[in-house]
Amino acid sequence: MSRAARSVAMTAEIDRLARAHLLRADRQEDICFALWRCSKGQFRTTALIDRLLLPRDGERNIHGNASFESAFLERAMGEAAAGGAGVALLHSHPLGRGWQGMSRDDVAAEQGNAAAVFGATGFPLVGLTLAGDGAWSARFWERIAPRTYPRNWCATTRVVGDRLAASYMNELAPAPRPTEEQIRTVSAWGEESQAHLVRLRAGVIGTGSVGGMIAESLVRSGFEDVLLMDFDIVKTHNLDRLNYATKKDVGRSKVEVLADHLRACATASNFRVDTVAAAVYEEEAYRAALDCDFLFSCVDRPWGRYVLNLIAYSHLIPVIDGGISARTNRLGKIAAADWRAHTAIIGRPCLQCLGQYDPGHVQLERDGLLDDPKYIDGLPPDHPLRSRENVFAFSMSCASFQMLQMLALVVDPLGRSNPGSQLYHFVGGFMERPMFGGCHSECLFPSVIAQGDSNGINATGLRPANNAGIADAN
Repeated sequence: MSRAARSVAMTAEIDRLARAHLLRADRQEDICFALWRCSKGQFRTTALIDRLLLPRDGERNIHGNASFESAFLERAMGEAAAGGAGVALLHSHPLGRGWQGMSRDDVAAEQGNAAAVFGATGFPLVGLTLAGDGAWSARFWERIAPRTYPRNWCATTRVVGDRLAASYMNELAPAPRPTEEQIRTVSAWGEESQAHLVRLRAGVIGTGSVGGMIAESLVRSGFEDVLLMDFDIVKTHNLDRLNYATKKDVGRSKVEVLADHLRACATASNFRVDTVAAAVYEEEAYRAALDCDFLFSCVDRPWGRYVLNLIAYSHLIPVIDGGISARTNRLGKIAAADWRAHTAIIGRPCLQCLGQYDPGHVQLERDGLLDDPKYIDGLPPDHPLRSRENVFAFSMSCASFQMLQMLALVVDPLGRSNPGSQLYHFVGGFMERPMFGGCHSECLFPSVIAQGDSNGINATGLRPANNAGIADAN
């Protein structure tokens, strides 16, 4: 699959409202505008549909096809300019199926107004077409010279809610043919689900024991495009937990060692793995994460989880998170070992509301205190910031739970895409009843949904000196 330079994403609620308006009972085409926010990755620019602008009386005409009056466009450009947003033009092909092309009238309506939209907002006009089966197709009309606005197709459009649904332009994101090595995998959910699943770009943030097993599971399942992110190196005391490293790898970058391992065991015919030797809160790494369609959170520090939480809501990129906690009693015997898995995304509780990080600890890490031995030595023995509890067996189970969360999100087995927040207790051997629901009423993150780069939050920064490594405990 070629690297996607452009995409569009929206929440399931925006998708629902757009379908209700555009897919008419009389099967005629319809039209509306929307405002969009920019999510600028390292290589990919995504238009996040923020708000629909439905037509008022007299602003559009229905005549088999659909057209809009200039007053409707002027209203959309005015609202976009006032809010620092871009303009998107949405219309329907109710008899179409899958990714849609464009008629001459479609091209004229979009390309003919691209200059006015760019002049009013400073952003390219984005066009979207909704097919009768619910598939979205999209393109950017970007200025390359005076009065020159060519069409640039998106490779994907994504609808993010309780499930992650995507539409693909086959010329830019062709469906892979299952290989002989994938026969058993494909038999579990069929070629259609496999083609949808493995064209998504997966990011593994933190390549310790949990991240390494997740990454191998992805590539053995047929994923074509994987990002690995971790700034740490392989150390001798990691070797009891890393499935991909041996003694000869000590001192090498974790992401490079894991990338070599993945290339050897990938089952896709066209496999690519990218590596970023940095922390997700560093600007370059943060932008690289925005090129992904979903992310696995395999970090154990608060700043990294905070940034991933922001990405999930502000940039509409689901984050599948997990964690392990263990403790011993006064006799040195294991007293508890628990691990959890959940997905942070629109309509579900965020990582902060789930208690996966303490917001008060984020600034401590930014200030470098979590890497100050004197500060750490002063914490209670059972403080979560002192924990280094991962062992291989626990990591295997936690990684499996996170993979199953992702598969439920994408494959949507029997319409059950949300398994809830899961918590397993090794001591006693039982799983608690899954937790469902949303964020607390005072939570910040629902207020930045689909705001992208205009969320107003400065989350990135420089890595503190002498940082021992986000994934060192993993």
